[in-house]
Parts: sequence; structure tokens; C-alpha cells
Amino acid sequence: MDIIVSIGINLWQTTCEMAPYLLFGFLIAGFLSVLVSPEIVEKHLGGHGFWPIFKASLIGVPLPLCSCGVIPVAASLRRHGSSKGATAAFLISTPQTGVDSIAVTYGMLGPVFAIFRPLAAFISGMVGGWLIEAVDDRYVSKNIPETCTDECCVPGPKRNWLPRALYYGFVTLPRDIARPLIIGLLIAGIISAFIPTGFFSEKMGSGIVQMFVMMAFGIPLYVCATASVPIAAAMIMKGITPGAALVFLMTGPATNAATIAIIWKTMGRRTTMIYLAVVAGTALASGILLDSVFTIGNFSYEHMTHEMLPKWFQYASAAAVILMLGATFLRPSRKHEHDDHDVIWSTVLNIKGMTCSHCTETIQRGLEEMPGVTSVKVSLSHGTASIAGNNYDIAGLIKVVEELGYKAGIKADRQKRTG
Repeated sequence: MDIIVSIGINLWQTTCEMAPYLLFGFLIAGFLSVLVSPEIVEKHLGGHGFWPIFKASLIGVPLPLCSCGVIPVAASLRRHGSSKGATAAFLISTPQTGVDSIAVTYGMLGPVFAIFRPLAAFISGMVGGWLIEAVDDRYVSKNIPETCTDECCVPGPKRNWLPRALYYGFVTLPRDIARPLIIGLLIAGIISAFIPTGFFSEKMGSGIVQMFVMMAFGIPLYVCATASVPIAAAMIMKGITPGAALVFLMTGPATNAATIAIIWKTMGRRTTMIYLAVVAGTALASGILLDSVFTIGNFSYEHMTHEMLPKWFQYASAAAVILMLGATFLRPSRKHEHDDHDVIWSTVLNIKGMTCSHCTETIQRGLEEMPGVTSVKVSLSHGTASIAGNNYDIAGLIKVVEELGYKAGIKADRQKRTG
């Protein structure tokens, strides 16, 4: 009972510390979802050379996409003419940070981490993009335009932008990261309750050894950029150096077994190897540099965990976050899953590999671009895509879904063909 109480106390304290910054990050992420849509990203990252890679790395830093959510967006970039270099730069920089994780990083780890983390993500994206552009960017088919001119990429009027921003920030995004965030908080609570202070420094020494251990721990693990912060904070309090914690903050969100498998399938073996080497190499270099910054600047981690907000505000924010995360398990997503009685669905595809709302949105957009398709409904909970229309190519639909990194097959087909 004492152990359970200790875990609960540490869990509550961690939640209170990160909740105000998490809510602020959700709000900014909601506005970004309206201002910086996937269509805009695709439109500006076509072609080859320095600028697409630079913009891909820069745009990826604030976007709140996890390592699973960034895959379909990156695959869509590739389909719309983005070079392998720009696509890889986006893949590397985006999952490492987001406005929500940057806000939480500032609240729990301090301003040094909050500045250094997105900077490291940007540089790692640039390095990866340049390397892949130089050695593995094969010729792009002339059938794929360098800049998408389809309806999906033509900007339209921004109607009802405020409700859409708030819905994404406080419903869609929390739903996507709820499970890994809760797991991350539990791991942080367990580390704080069970592991004595100084444990990691006594068992692993300091510096580069800790970084390699954190890299081995972070690469195969699935953890989103926000959920990784409380884990890193707990590890620092138990003896991990800030640089070793940064290695985990970079490798954990940027890589996991599922992400590596999808990159291998969609972009090839050589690109995957370069991707992993860049993430690992830049994480180590960033960790070493950050430890040097802390040493030269005579910073102390204890000085970084400052309290700037009143307790009542932290408690209220923590309660709001708990209610928000709990609601994601009580009420399933309705987006793209509503019943439309006015539509007769001609074909239903089974789709495997969808993990969040970004997956459903990307698949829906990809299918809607196909000739003959008039309407698409993608269900995350059922793992299906329902298509309405006439004279569309079912094999082409399946190919589009698989090019986005998923597996697809026919569940039912009642398509009417004319001519």
C-alpha cells in the first residue's frame, strides 16, 4: 500500500508540474492545425535542393505529430513530389518536438532544454535530409508533379477556424497521445518511487556510457515527444546527465520498431539506414554538447525545475488534463466515423496500421484524389475505408493506401460500373 501511495503521489506531482504547459501547448497546436495544414506543407516542400530540406526541418519542429502520425504525412509528401531529402528531414525533425512538448519541456526541464531540444531536432533533420539527398535520392517519376496542383492542395476559405482549432487542440490531439502520455506518466511515477537518487550515476557512471544506454532504450521504444518529458525528468533526478536525457528525448520519439518498418517499406533500405544513423549520431553529439553547456555555464538541474505558477493553478490544470485524457477512453472518436445515410458506399476496404487521427485524415485525402471517387469515410475504430463513386480502380485505391504505409484489402465491393 505504501508503494502504491508513493507512486500515486509522484504521479500527481508530475501531472501538476506539466499540466499548465501541456494545456498551453494543446491550444497553440490547435491554432497550428488550422494555420499550417498538411496541404500547405505539401505545397511548399516539393522539389530538390537546400530550401525544401531547410523548410521541411523548420516546419516539422512545431508540428504536434508523433512518430506514428508523421509517417502518413511524410508518405503523402513523397506522393506529391517531395524529394527523399525533404521527406526524410520532415520525418526526423517532426516527431522529436511539437509546440505541446516544447511547452512541457520548458515547464519540467527549464529554458536550456526548451531551447536546445527543438534546435537539435532542426539540425538533425537538416543533416539527415542533406545526406539522403546526396546519396539516395533516386529519380522521381515525371507522373508526380514537383508541386501538387490537385484540389487537395488548393487553399480554400478558412471557415469556422476557431471551433476547428479548439477541437483539434483539446479533443483530437489529446485523444492521439492519451495512451502514451499516461504510460509515460506512470513510468515516471514508478522511477521516482522505486529508484533511489543517484542510482544511474552509480551504476553507469556518467557521460557517454549513459548516452549509449539511453539510445539503446529509446530507439525501439514507442514514446511521443510529450510523454518522454516526465520520463526524462525522473531519470535526471535519479542520476542521468542532462545530455543522456536529451539522447532519450531525441531517439525515443523519432524512432520505434513500427516506424522503422514503415520507412523501410516506403523509402527503402538505404534511406532507413541513413535515417537511423543520423538520429543516433546527432543525438549523441547533441547530448555531449548539452552536458558541456551545463558544465561551462555552471547550471544545476535543480535550478531548472523552477516553479513559476501558483499551486491552485497547477491543481486546476492537472484536473482538467485528467478529465480530458479520461474522456478519450470513455467516448470514441466521431470524426470521419459518423453514419451518413445519404451515401451508398460502393466499396469497403480493410486497412491495417492506422493508429491516430492523422492516419485517417491522410488516407481519406489520398482516396478522395482518385478518379471516380465521390466520397470517402475512414473509420479508425473499425479499421475500414468506405468509398462511394463509379468506375474507380479498386487496385489503384489499394495501391494508394499501401504507398502511404498501410496494408489494405477488399472487404466488400458493390461498385456500379457503366460503359
